[in-house]
Amino acid sequence: MIQGFKEFISRGNVIDLAVAVIIGAAFSAIVTAVVEHIVNPLIGALVPSGDLAGWVIPIQGIFATANFGIGAVISAIINFLAVAAVVYFALVLPMNKMAERRAAKLGVVEDEPAAPTQEELLAEIRDLLAAQRRA
Repeated sequence: MIQGFKEFISRGNVIDLAVAVIIGAAFSAIVTAVVEHIVNPLIGALVPSGDLAGWVIPIQGIFATANFGIGAVISAIINFLAVAAVVYFALVLPMNKMAERRAAKLGVVEDEPAAPTQEELLAEIRDLLAAQRRA
């Protein structure tokens, strides 16, 4: 059991995963700061409360008023989209381009002809059966 654990750790995948988590957390902190301190105040200038995260919609209830924190939800959505965009454009897209260049340099062809669909195969079988009946 210990030997299996040593092999698992020494593969390098665990280290790659740890680095990815740390980099992701760092990007998340940076993007969150930009969204909270630059983007949200700009959008907050357009909402009644003046602060996007503090924007609530009061709904009068029977016994009390319920405040729906719509601004916090919008802020979280903006933050998620910003983090996703940064990760995609700063990490995923460059890594995909690098993998494409490496594959092209090695002569690896990734574009194989698409396999026929079920409909195409069934039409081909139908045509062959019809040809056999005629013969």
